[in-house]
Amino acid sequence: MIPRYSRPAMTAIWEPENRFRIWFEIEAHACDALAELGVMPKSAAEAIWKGGREAMKKIDVQRIDDIEKVTKHDVIAFLTWLGDYIGPDSRFVHQGMTSSDVLDTAFAVQLTQAADILLADIDKLLAALKKRALEHKMTVTVGRSHGIHAEPTTFGVKLAGHYAEFARNRERLVAARKEVATCAISGAVGTFANIEPKVEIHVAAKLGLAVEPVSTQVIPRDRHAMFFATLGVIAGGIERLAIEIRHLQRSEGFCENAGLLGPQAAAADHIECGVGAIGRACESRVPMLVAHAADEPGSVGAAAREFGLTSLAAVPVLKAGAVTAVVAWYF
Repeated sequence: MIPRYSRPAMTAIWEPENRFRIWFEIEAHACDALAELGVMPKSAAEAIWKGGREAMKKIDVQRIDDIEKVTKHDVIAFLTWLGDYIGPDSRFVHQGMTSSDVLDTAFAVQLTQAADILLADIDKLLAALKKRALEHKMTVTVGRSHGIHAEPTTFGVKLAGHYAEFARNRERLVAARKEVATCAISGAVGTFANIEPKVEIHVAAKLGLAVEPVSTQVIPRDRHAMFFATLGVIAGGIERLAIEIRHLQRSEGFCENAGLLGPQAAAADHIECGVGAIGRACESRVPMLVAHAADEPGSVGAAAREFGLTSLAAVPVLKAGAVTAVVAWYF
């Protein structure tokens, strides 16, 4: 993963050390099940756990890679390295299994680990969006159509839309996590010819996975397709939110006195109710938009002329049906 764009918790999931730990757990849990079935001695299963735990404390990725250069096989390289810590009982490891049993099941574990991080992130985002949407439900902002100024809206409404989208995205990711959280320990070509289905059930339960109902040596790839398609949909939602924030930072408008123009300020500026865009917005309680801001009375028109601005929007702020202030901006 690219360090600049990666977080330690997510990066750790895809490091070789984590992958090898999962491989060992799959193999060791399978040995436990085989021991219960009488296929191998229980003492051997205990020795595999003991030696394997010691090996997991000092995983030598370089050594495993060096062995793979000789074996030309990643799982055999790992098992060879692991056998040095287990001893003679290592001959029982991987009995009746195929490489894909380990690779695909481990990949499922990694994807669920990653999904759990993403779900926690979405929960934090949802909490932030909800808080700000409620906080700014009356904060007037520019509405847009095709990127151009349209009717006024509120910042809270914008955020509420993103909240609803990410609530749907969370449901999608939960479903995608469930779809990909499957275990396959069915041996060569998935026929269970050399291993009992009970082993698969045991390993799946230990890893928090569901049993793959029908595997052809590998876990069906449509599961992965759904998972990554869901990530694409979520990425689209993130992009939409980011672009919205970017649009809100555009400096195409101007307001000489930012904030609310309340009754006292309006009186001091000689803005009469019903006169000019601001006065009409106050009187009618309806937003006003004028294309000739320079013709507005008082300092409103003067500011427009001084800065060469042509249009003015005035939006009344209502409380209990009464106008408490008017928000005005030039553009």
